[in-house]
Amino acid sequence: MERCQLDHIVIGAATLVEGVAFIRDRLGVDIPPGGKHQLMGTHNHLMRLGESAFLEVISIDPAAPAPGRPRWFDLDNAKMRARLAAGPKLITWVVRSADIEATAQASAVPLGPIMPVSRDALSWRLTIPDDGRIPGDGLVPHVIQWDGNARPWERMAAFGWRLEALVLSHSNPEAVKAGLSSLGADSIAGVRVEEADAPGLTARIRTASGEIVDL
Repeated sequence: MERCQLDHIVIGAATLVEGVAFIRDRLGVDIPPGGKHQLMGTHNHLMRLGESAFLEVISIDPAAPAPGRPRWFDLDNAKMRARLAAGPKLITWVVRSADIEATAQASAVPLGPIMPVSRDALSWRLTIPDDGRIPGDGLVPHVIQWDGNARPWERMAAFGWRLEALVLSHSNPEAVKAGLSSLGADSIAGVRVEEADAPGLTARIRTASGEIVDL
């Protein structure tokens, strides 16, 4: 099976203003704007994390019409809205595949249909459940394949910050490991699965000065 690579981590926010302020407070940088997703009625800000990964801050775009379906990343879900009302949070992650159909088919966890998405001149395909839910409590990643072998992170602002580790916490770590293995995401450098009472995600970011900050 084609092995997946870590593409990006997703910070959900009630508003982009709050999301940008959160990154400024935690990492000391002003994360630049990304764009709008007409299909989902959302918008984002983006920054590069190392060689081939990035960080996304995303929220519902209040100026966009409501989509004719649930938004991605659980953003329409009442529980998620309550979580984000308390402050921005790392809610899920995305892995990159060179064969998204084969990866999604092999996954032991239902990832949802593969949908075409675009933002400005970029286009890609992404697994999105019909109900907009995040697979596996956010521990099982969405899968993306960029059209035309695009490498959008190379055009993002780079502040010298790197993703040192992504820690996936769950009461049944072996089940999480099995889910990752089924879609070829079990050997990504820096991704660790740990036992904990409740599901959780922690991104450990190494700043340009060498400090480690948890998101």
